[in-house]
Parts: sequence; C-alpha cells; structure tokens
Amino acid sequence: MKIIDDCPGATPLKRPTIIFKTCPRCGEEVELFTSDVKMTCEGCGLIIYNDTMSCVEYCEYAKECVGEEIYNDVQEMIKKKKEQETIRKAG
Repeated sequence: MKIIDDCPGATPLKRPTIIFKTCPRCGEEVELFTSDVKMTCEGCGLIIYNDTMSCVEYCEYAKECVGEEIYNDVQEMIKKKKEQETIRKAG
C-alpha cells in the first residue's frame, strides 16, 4: 500500500515516516511507512503487520487516501487492539 503523493491531511508533524521491523521468521529487515497496515517480507513472504499508530486512525482523509479496504482493515485492527487491552487490564 502506498499513500497518495500529496496527502490532503498531512502536516509536518503528521507526515508518514519510515519504520523498520525485523521479520520474526527469517530475520529480514522489512520497511514500512507508518501509514502502512501490513507489508510482505521479501525474504520469506510472511505478512508483517504495523502495530504503530497509523495516520489512518486519526486523519479525516484516510479513507480517500488509502482506500476503503485498507481503511476498514485498520479500523478492525484498532477495534481488536482495544478489546485486547481491555481484557489485559481486567485480567
């Protein structure tokens, strides 16, 4: 997934940045933008999910920018994360 070139919601403080994750399966470094939901590891094909805060969580232009499918995926991830946090705090 690639964010549109001129993000209508971007400000200098909220512009997507690059993050790196290490694939837990093969150790390959995987490059993601903070706006990416997931990326496929080029080393082994494992799907690596971005668990950092994404602009899709707060930007009013998110659905327009990343598309409805990615937007819905992120919203589902947010919902699951909140449910897990609630369970963890209660337990």
